[in-house]
Amino acid sequence: MATKKDLMVISDTQKWLVLVSVLLFGIFIYLLSPILSPFLVGIALAYMGDPLVDRLEKLKLSRTLSVVVTFAVLLLILVAIGLILVPKLASQFRFLAEIGPEAIVRFQKEAIPWINQNIGIDLDAIDWSSLGATINWKETGSIVTKTLARVTTSGIAVAAFIGNLVLIPVVTFYLLRDWDIMVERIGDLIPRNYYQRCTKVAYECHEMLGAFLRGQLLVMLALGVMYSIGLWVVGLKLALLIGLVAGLASIVPYMGFVVGIGFALIAAMLQFQDWMPLVWVCLVFAIGQMVEGMLLTPLLVGDRIGLHPVAVIFAVLAGGQLFGFVGILIGLPVAAVIMVLLRHLHANYKGSSLYGKP
Repeated sequence: MATKKDLMVISDTQKWLVLVSVLLFGIFIYLLSPILSPFLVGIALAYMGDPLVDRLEKLKLSRTLSVVVTFAVLLLILVAIGLILVPKLASQFRFLAEIGPEAIVRFQKEAIPWINQNIGIDLDAIDWSSLGATINWKETGSIVTKTLARVTTSGIAVAAFIGNLVLIPVVTFYLLRDWDIMVERIGDLIPRNYYQRCTKVAYECHEMLGAFLRGQLLVMLALGVMYSIGLWVVGLKLALLIGLVAGLASIVPYMGFVVGIGFALIAAMLQFQDWMPLVWVCLVFAIGQMVEGMLLTPLLVGDRIGLHPVAVIFAVLAGGQLFGFVGILIGLPVAAVIMVLLRHLHANYKGSSLYGKP
C-alpha cells in the first residue's frame, strides 16, 4: 500500500509533468503559429455553433444533419450581410478617396499653424504637397483590388490564402460533428482523483469563454449598428465604414469609442463647414458608451469574465507580440482561462499553511 510520502512524490511528479506539458504546448503553438489561423477560427466557430447543433439534436435531427442546417443558416446570414454591406462600403471607400487630397490641404492650411502656435511642434518641414502627390488617391477606392493584386505576385501566398479559406469551413464542420465526442474523450483522459476539480475548472472556463465569445461579439455587433445609424442620422457619408470600424475595435474596452469618435470627428470636419455636426457626432458616441455600459455589457456579457480593461489590452498586445495574428485570436480566451486558474490558485494559497492557516 502506498504511503503518504509516496503519494506526495507522485503528486509532485504529476505537477511537474503538467508544467512541462504546458511549456511544450506553448512551444508547439509558437512554432506552428503561421498555419494555425484556420484551425483556431474553426475551433471558435465550432464552439459558438455547438449549442445550436445540440438544440437541433433535441428536435430528433441527427448530428450530421444538425451541422448541415447550422452551416446553411450561417451561410445565408453571411451572404445577406455581404450583399448589403459590400456595395455600400465600396461607395464609402470611393468617397474617402475623393476627400483625401482635400484633407491634406485643409490640414496644412488650418491645423498646422494652430499646432505650431499652441503646441510648439514644427510640422512645416514636411513637404505636404509631395506627400499628397505620392499617395495615389484615385486608387485607394479599390483597396481590395490593390491588395489582391499585391497578393497575386506570389503563387504560394495565393495558394495559402485560398487553402485557409477552404480549411475553415472543413475544420468547422468536422469539429462541430464530433464536438461532444471529443469533449467526452478528453474527460476520460483526466485522472479520476482530479476529475471533479478539473470538471469544475473546465466548467468555469466554459462559462467565461462563452460569456466573452457570444456576449462580446453581440456587443460589438450592436455598437457597430448603433454607431452607423447614429452617424447616418447626423448625415455623415462615411457612417457605415466608421461604425463598422468602431464596432470591431470594441473588442478592446474603450478602443471602439476612441477610434470611432476620432475618425468620425475628422470625417465630419472634412465634410461639413460647421461645428454643430461635431457636437452631434460626440453625442452619438456618448449615447453609445452609456448604452454599452448600462445595458449591453451587463445584459449580454455580465460580470462573468472578470478581466480588467488593462488586462484585456495587455492580453491582445502580448498575444500579437508573441504569436502574431494567431496570438491576437487566442490572447483574450487564454487570458480568461488563466484568470480562472489564478482564482483557484489564490483560493488554495489563502487556505494553505504557507499563507499562515493550519
